[in-house]
Amino acid sequence: MGDLWVLVTPFKNWIYVNDPDALSSIFRRRSDFTRPVFVTEILNDFGPNISTAKGQTCAQHCFNEQNNTVVWDEALTLTRDMLKCWTSKPSVDTAASDLRTLSLHVLSRAGSGKSFKFESQEDRMAHGSSGTEAEAANYKESLLTVVDNCVLIVGLGTKFLAQPWLPKKLRDVYAAYVSFRLYMMYEEEKAAYANDRAIGSNLMRSMIRASQADTKDGGGLTEAEIYGNMFVFNFAGHDTTAHTFTFAMYFLAANTDVQEWLSEEINHVCGHRAVKEWDYCADFPRLKRCLSVMFETIRLYGPVPVLRWTADKAQPLLVGGKTLVIPPHSMIAPSYGSVHTDPRFWGPDSLSWNPSRFVTKSSFGGFSDGPRDCPGRKFAEVEFVATMAPAGEGLEAASRRVLDLIENDSSPVLLLQMLHPERAPLVWKKR
Repeated sequence: MGDLWVLVTPFKNWIYVNDPDALSSIFRRRSDFTRPVFVTEILNDFGPNISTAKGQTCAQHCFNEQNNTVVWDEALTLTRDMLKCWTSKPSVDTAASDLRTLSLHVLSRAGSGKSFKFESQEDRMAHGSSGTEAEAANYKESLLTVVDNCVLIVGLGTKFLAQPWLPKKLRDVYAAYVSFRLYMMYEEEKAAYANDRAIGSNLMRSMIRASQADTKDGGGLTEAEIYGNMFVFNFAGHDTTAHTFTFAMYFLAANTDVQEWLSEEINHVCGHRAVKEWDYCADFPRLKRCLSVMFETIRLYGPVPVLRWTADKAQPLLVGGKTLVIPPHSMIAPSYGSVHTDPRFWGPDSLSWNPSRFVTKSSFGGFSDGPRDCPGRKFAEVEFVATMAPAGEGLEAASRRVLDLIENDSSPVLLLQMLHPERAPLVWKKR
């Protein structure tokens, strides 16, 4: 339909853009093409946050290298435990659920400083949970309940949901909301900071530290804003990362050549060192193939749509060598599904999963572009060092079956995800 086309509606006109240079310009010109906060203001019920308020650089800066080191170390520990669990079984049909658990535990450690031991869904169902495992399960259930019912929470309001005469299902939603806020540990971290007892780094601690420092200048975050940002970090960083993991793992299972390609890099960079000796600063920048697997997966199955709009003013935009005038109050929808599969930018194999392809900044927008780049983008990168192999049938037939599952059994729920990944159990073998 061309590099730019308009969907006219009675409310707003939606302009879909399939030009990487135009998209790059849109995200660079943040004052001309702003975020439509009225779309994300549904999240304000959890507190004003980086997705619904202008500015909030304090919240953005909390994603720093110190916190990335925490993410690296925690993800390595959890991935090692997960692989130990998977390699002890004949096959694994709970990969998607286990990857969600891993993603949640990384967020818990990086967000509020709480570490949980990895426990597979199969083991949890067989033996139950106790101690920290039970606490981890409660945290996970609270977050998932809040995420799955966020529209209901916003529509009815937390004060209404607190009424004791409501049906149990609604009372359970409110209980999850209260429980989730408790897991954020705001009061504990604030007290620790005030008494100089704060050790280490996590997002909550970083926001409190930055907020207290900025309060003198009138620019610190309020308690409501800290809670709001913590919810958004969990909301945006949990399922999006977990679904990307799942797609990538199944693609790897169907492409043994990429497994070898990845293994070659990992062996070269990390050698025979134990996983616990891998260093974020020294090793992460060199694992470029691992990162390319993530980018290639997001290219084909990007989980997060990004919107912009022109607000009250018309804006010029260069598209295909011509300057077009975008009317006021127009929604801008980057057509990533088209940009990321257009043969002009990706070659004749644009629909194939091929991590070795060169990823150009102008054509790839998986994390958006410009100054509001996805602040938590490094959370997901380390787990892609894992390798897997299909088993139980001929390699060619197994590859076809897994690829068919990816292509034909994926659909948007709240996010784009694989609907039934358990239909293709994975066998994990130590290299």
